[in-house]
Amino acid sequence: MKSCVLLTGGAGYIGSHTAVELVNRGYEVVLLDNFSNSSPQVLERLRQITGRDLPCVSADIRDGVTLDEVFDHHVIDVVIHFAALKAVGESCAQPLLYFDNNIAGTISLLQAMRRHQVGRLVFSSSATVYGEPDRCPIPEAAPLRVSNPYGRSKLVMEQLIADVAAADSKFHAATLRYFNPVGAHESGLIGEDPNGVPNNLMPFVCQVAVGRRPFLSVFGNDYPTRDGTGVRDYLHVVDLARAHVRAVEYLQREERNLLVNLGTGRGVSVLELVRAFEQVSGRSVPLEFMPRRAGDVAECFADPSLAEELLNWRAEYDVLRMCVDAWHWQQQNPHGYLA
Repeated sequence: MKSCVLLTGGAGYIGSHTAVELVNRGYEVVLLDNFSNSSPQVLERLRQITGRDLPCVSADIRDGVTLDEVFDHHVIDVVIHFAALKAVGESCAQPLLYFDNNIAGTISLLQAMRRHQVGRLVFSSSATVYGEPDRCPIPEAAPLRVSNPYGRSKLVMEQLIADVAAADSKFHAATLRYFNPVGAHESGLIGEDPNGVPNNLMPFVCQVAVGRRPFLSVFGNDYPTRDGTGVRDYLHVVDLARAHVRAVEYLQREERNLLVNLGTGRGVSVLELVRAFEQVSGRSVPLEFMPRRAGDVAECFADPSLAEELLNWRAEYDVLRMCVDAWHWQQQNPHGYLA
């Protein structure tokens, strides 16, 4: 039997898909989630996919007493830390909320890991730490230029973890900088179900196609890109989840720290993604162009070569597959987990 992995924020979009991939690889999995941006229904969906009831503790990572109980009750070998608030606009309106939840929450988790001598952490970071890049594709050594409280919280979390690793030779961390996760599990049982108006492109496209919203708002069509719309590195969530399994295996095998980008290395524009979605869904996605949003960059895509070198990982699914799986999820769950 393989070792046990604790997933903070484990019922969320990326956490739930990672739980499936870990179970597929033979790991024991424990979830911890406060359900502020996820649904308890995910647990039943995970049971249907994996054939197992995955233990889940309903708690906030800032609750040190409950964290101690989790570490006392389970022999945790690795922690994957997903738990964080993640909306850029909300972070600008409520920066203290983001600093408290994301940064103080990470400190609480690191303290609990130290108390229980758990020395392996996979951290869910973000390409937002790069801000406006000098060039694309973006390597890990690119300058870090956070431009909003959410990105700043992620960067501080990275630095806290790196400082702990530098101070403790028995603590090792894999920091994974995601680009733009999209798609869903092929079963259609779990997928992205944002609260309120989606901040990300794919769920917005899906909700327009299924009739929940009248049109897609495209922010900016005057960027210096091939069609004037923003270019991003879209990554299938299952590819991303599998990278976390590779990161767990790396920490267990190498006992070394790691920092890598996770992306496809290919930029896709807003209009290209919309056309691909229309192709696979057979649905028209009406859109309206809006002014650029503050803080948005023209182009942002990864150099993922280091992840391939160190983790033997590369993204397998293309944009059409991302759209197929996202649309299947939305069709099966037109109102998300509330249906």
